[in-house]
Amino acid sequence: MNIYESDTTISQYLEFHYGDEYFGVPNYPSACVDNCLKFFNDHTSRRALDLGCSVGRATFEFAKHFAHVDGVDFSAQFIQHAITLQEEGCIRFTVKTEGDLVEHKEITLAALGYDSLKTRLHFTQGDACDLKPEYKDYNLIFCGNLIDRLYDPALFLKTIHQRLSPNGFLVLTSPYTWLEEFTEKDKWLGGRLQNGKNQTTLEGLKMCLTPRFTLQEVKDLPFVIRETQRKFQHCVAEMSVWQGTQ
Repeated sequence: MNIYESDTTISQYLEFHYGDEYFGVPNYPSACVDNCLKFFNDHTSRRALDLGCSVGRATFEFAKHFAHVDGVDFSAQFIQHAITLQEEGCIRFTVKTEGDLVEHKEITLAALGYDSLKTRLHFTQGDACDLKPEYKDYNLIFCGNLIDRLYDPALFLKTIHQRLSPNGFLVLTSPYTWLEEFTEKDKWLGGRLQNGKNQTTLEGLKMCLTPRFTLQEVKDLPFVIRETQRKFQHCVAEMSVWQGTQ
């Protein structure tokens, strides 16, 4: 079973994207977008692709600054919730407090300030490793917590330049929690021994992306996912920013 299709996970990610902030950690999708924007001076005429967009918060945030944004995710349920919010302007969901008890929540485009952005974005279910030909000519491709959930991350990285406009940016964020249920171990980019030596994911990224990209920045971004009222995942993702060399 795809864990990203369960009701519990959907609720957790709706809260992660649109709900409360915990322990003083800023909203993660918004923080990711803010860190991307400093590499652009004129945003309004540009195109962006949010790959692994989940339930869509970063896609909406990018639409504040880009003329068109495509949000793509492998999970049909994630995409459906993003589309529902876009089209109906409201989503209601529950988050667990303890045991069988839940808290009822509601998110609206109006409260988020996204009402005017609906025509700038488009959500689609899709496979990041096998995108349709029309996904191209982007000034920015953002992959939030995606790379360690792909079945063939090296293939993805070695072909993603075909989707960018000249000198476009690729931004990757991930806590690098490699798991064999998503990626066979021999396809992990890092977190394992390679030729008898420890290989980090950043080193693996460099091997896949050089020389088509140059590394512009690496930084840490924390995030918190609520599971219950008293249980949270507190993680630190690494963001790497790459610019195409042609």
